[in-house]
Amino acid sequence: MEHSVGQVAGFAGVTVRTLHHYDRIGLLSPSGRSHAGHRRYNDADLDRLQQLLFYRELGFPLDEIAVLLDDPDADPQEHLRRQHALLSHRIAELRRMAAAVETAMEARKMGIDLTPEEKFEVFGDKDPEAHVEEAERRWGGTGSYAESQRRAARYSKEDWQRMRAEVASWGERYDALMAAGAPATGERAMDLAEEHRLHISAWFYDCTPEIHRGLGEMYVADPRFKAFYESVRAGLAEHLRDAINANAQRRE
Repeated sequence: MEHSVGQVAGFAGVTVRTLHHYDRIGLLSPSGRSHAGHRRYNDADLDRLQQLLFYRELGFPLDEIAVLLDDPDADPQEHLRRQHALLSHRIAELRRMAAAVETAMEARKMGIDLTPEEKFEVFGDKDPEAHVEEAERRWGGTGSYAESQRRAARYSKEDWQRMRAEVASWGERYDALMAAGAPATGERAMDLAEEHRLHISAWFYDCTPEIHRGLGEMYVADPRFKAFYESVRAGLAEHLRDAINANAQRRE
C-alpha cells in the first residue's frame, strides 16, 4: 500500500515540510511517485521513517542517522535492539531526574535543606544548583534577579510542572523547526525566540529585547547554559542566539 506525503505526516506526527527536507537531503526518499509527480511512500519507507524518528528522539544528528540507517551490516532487528537499549537507559535516567526534581521542590517548599549526598546521588556530576549559583554570581545585585527570586519563592509544585511543560513544548517545536531547515532569521524562528522572551518575562522578570540579546550570547559562550540547549538539539544554542538577535532587531 502506498501513502501520500500528507498521510505519512499525519501517521508520524511530523510536518510535510519535514518530510520534504528528509527527501532533499537523501535521508528518506519515497519509493514512488504518482502520475502527477507527488511523493508516494510504501511500507518500507514507513519502516525507515520509524527508525529515523527513533534515532532523532534519542538526540542523534541527521548525518549520523543516515550512516546508521544505511549501514549494510545492520538489519532492522539490530536497529530495534539498539534503540530499545538506548530508550530504556534514557527512561531510567529521566525517572531518576524527575524524582530528584520533585524531592528538591518539596524540600524547598518545606524549608528543608538537602544534604550534598542527596543532591549528588541522583545527579552525579551535575550539580542541580549550578545555574542558580551562576545566576547569583552574575546578577545577584540586580533588580531582575531580586524579582526572579521573589516570584520563584511563591511558585507551587503545579506551577513548576506547568513551567517545565511549557519549556518542553517550546523545545520540541524549536527542534522541529531546525529539523525542517528553517533559518534563524525566518519568521518562525523569530516567533519562537519571542515566545522564549515572553516566557522569561511571565515567570521570572521583565526580559527586554536588549536583555534577551545578552542572554542569547550567554547561551553560546557559557558551556553550562550551552549544554542545556544542545541537549535539545545540536546547534540549537547558536541558532537561538541568532533568532533572538533577529527578533530584537525586528521589534526595534
